[in-house]
Amino acid sequence: MKRRHLLAGFGGVALASGSPFAALAQVGRPTLGLLALGRPDAGPWFSGMRNALREIGYVEGESVRIELRSGEGDHGRLKEMAVDLVRMKVDTIVAFQTPAATAARDATREIPIVLSGVGDPVGTGLIESLSRPGGNVTGMSAASAGLSGKMVEMVRELLPGARRLGVLLNEADPYSKSLLEQLHVGARSNGIELQPRLARPEHDVSASLALLQQSGVDALFVQPTLISTRLVEITLQQRLPTFSNFGASLGVLAVLAPSSREQFRGTADYVDKILKGRRPADLPVSQPTIFEVVINNKTAQALGLQVPNSLLARADEVIE
Repeated sequence: MKRRHLLAGFGGVALASGSPFAALAQVGRPTLGLLALGRPDAGPWFSGMRNALREIGYVEGESVRIELRSGEGDHGRLKEMAVDLVRMKVDTIVAFQTPAATAARDATREIPIVLSGVGDPVGTGLIESLSRPGGNVTGMSAASAGLSGKMVEMVRELLPGARRLGVLLNEADPYSKSLLEQLHVGARSNGIELQPRLARPEHDVSASLALLQQSGVDALFVQPTLISTRLVEITLQQRLPTFSNFGASLGVLAVLAPSSREQFRGTADYVDKILKGRRPADLPVSQPTIFEVVINNKTAQALGLQVPNSLLARADEVIE
């Protein structure tokens, strides 16, 4: 079942005359670089972006050339992939999540960069402001006021007795600091104590998870850029209920996240505007207006949990 709540879109901005980006309105076939930390098969982002671009007329191999680049979970490799796209002189780089956006921004201040699913782009220094991002970066933010608080509320609703929430943060993700601050606000209002711990996706997270469990946490929130099949397998073995903004299809118990459909289509629209000559500096960054709740009931059953009917009724998707 799907329910959507459209609140607002982003408005148009007049094109500045003499823009250096106007040359990107190509007669020939433009080249897009799609850059992400995770593997192409680890989630729906690569395929979702291809589909969204196709819907607005950018058909791969016909009207656009697409170059996929993945850090394979390694931040060092991610930086290399960003530099590789710059060497190729792609027309636009679409960066998924904060680590990819930071790598792209560090690699070029000239090629337009479109954000997709990036948390707190102002706080992480990617843009100057949401309304006037400045520089060569614009796109879709995944952060919204109150999202982390709602996530903590969902933990409490699913686990009424929870008192201590483990938080596994990506040490190499610039968004981790802002995310933890937001989670603390939600935790205080729900009477939950946070136990944060840092990890890196290229390292084995088993030790970090073991330490969190030894500290007596009742549940775990994992920063999306750390989610992997291996991590979820370990949490299931430890019978640790896990929450995130990504990964329900991989076995995460409950996910609260911006609508993937809104993120994909919004990102594709930014690409279209830029390829037609708009300046990234003049295109306001959009915040999510549609949110999705996904419950993995199969995981709940494996953990011996009964998901409240009220939460199942609000879910946009229930994985059985």
